[in-house]
Amino acid sequence: MPNQTTTRISPEDIQRQNDLCRQIAQLQHSLDTPPLALVQTYGCQQNEADSERLRGYLAQMGFGFTQDPEQARIVVINTCAIRDHAERKVLGNVGALVHTKRSHPDQIICLCGCMAQEPEVAEKIKKSFRHVDLVFGPQALWRFPEFVHTLLTRRGRIFEVADEPGSIAEGIPMVRQDPVKAWVSVMYGCNNFCSYCIVPYVRGRERSRQPEDILAEVRELVQNGCRDVTLLGQNVNSYGKDLESPLDFSDLLEEINKIPGDFLIRFMTSHPKDATQKLFETMARCEKIAPVLHLPFQAGNDRILKAMNRHYDRAQYLDEIRRLRALLPDIVLTSDVIVGFPGETTPEFEETLTLLEEVRFDALFTFLYSPRPGTPAAKLDDPMPREEKLQNFNRLVELQNQISAQKHAAYLGSVQRCLVDGLCEDGEWTLTARTPGNRLVRLNGPEDLIGQFVPVKITGANTWSLFGEL
Repeated sequence: MPNQTTTRISPEDIQRQNDLCRQIAQLQHSLDTPPLALVQTYGCQQNEADSERLRGYLAQMGFGFTQDPEQARIVVINTCAIRDHAERKVLGNVGALVHTKRSHPDQIICLCGCMAQEPEVAEKIKKSFRHVDLVFGPQALWRFPEFVHTLLTRRGRIFEVADEPGSIAEGIPMVRQDPVKAWVSVMYGCNNFCSYCIVPYVRGRERSRQPEDILAEVRELVQNGCRDVTLLGQNVNSYGKDLESPLDFSDLLEEINKIPGDFLIRFMTSHPKDATQKLFETMARCEKIAPVLHLPFQAGNDRILKAMNRHYDRAQYLDEIRRLRALLPDIVLTSDVIVGFPGETTPEFEETLTLLEEVRFDALFTFLYSPRPGTPAAKLDDPMPREEKLQNFNRLVELQNQISAQKHAAYLGSVQRCLVDGLCEDGEWTLTARTPGNRLVRLNGPEDLIGQFVPVKITGANTWSLFGEL
């Protein structure tokens, strides 16, 4: 059921957190050197957006930033709970911090994010990782200064992972990593309860930000030189269902499109069951909305989709793609696929391959199924051997790589209006850029082009990127 009782944190409560930031900054005036903080982020773009808020708070507390845990007075590890491999990697990195804590006993080590909200993880940290001082879930992020102030003045350990529906907190300061591109959360939480997914349990129910707050944030970003804004939500198409005044996601896109300035609007993630004709028509009509859609289908077989609790079937998904391409023939399509869902047979998996061949996505995010404790899918029988799942996974990747290479080859000789977004780490090229459809382009040019839209002739392509010249 939709969350009809969204809690909005009062401005007075946020002001109290900001006041605590200033008190922490005063506490650290006597230190010989300015204190440093390390924020490590795992997982999705929503986690990246949360880390920008954590850095905003830390900056107000008087912290600079470092990538070296040996130099950090406070270490914050912002985690993801989607995949078992990521969880094991995080726990390994948390365990390694016992050495820095031994060298610097006053170091504060924090674990937050989706993984921290899992009861099993919080209990494991409490018992086996006693060097960790603070554990809190996404719903408690707005209280981060309060936790740090307590640790600095009273020490002890804090575990704030109570199960709650979640809230909306406006006015948290932010330190953004990228002046050219920005994430803007339009909503939090999820009501879909896909059988394999832990997100609704750790991020709470769906709750929408007020449109005026979103518009003000985007307007400020554009005024400050941002040229690429990605709107975030676990299912952006559900935006507005809990607002008192009727306004859906398509309406929000229309309003953002009216903001003056030369910038692109992107969004993710869209759920196929809620991707409407109105959304597709809005995308076609609004010139600032980038011609790209991430629309996860997860599996090509109807029985598996039903077991996943996805609320659409193969025919409905393919119909959406046809209607979208009728309006936007050159739309760049990306998607997510899970291979090896419990009970999936190889013939059922091969229906995923035929869907790939029919749709021909520009790129895929591919996942080998990873059971998450606490989800319905984790209790299902899973007879297929891992070796067979890996074979199927490799077949999927090979097919998509062929399609991606062919898609990229079609760009050769064309001129694309690209946003130059950074320096290239490949020594052969100096800059990176993105097409309107978010395809990566490597090219040579002066550094002062970063943040500008420029025409780029595409001269080369491979499976993963394009190459061009001004």
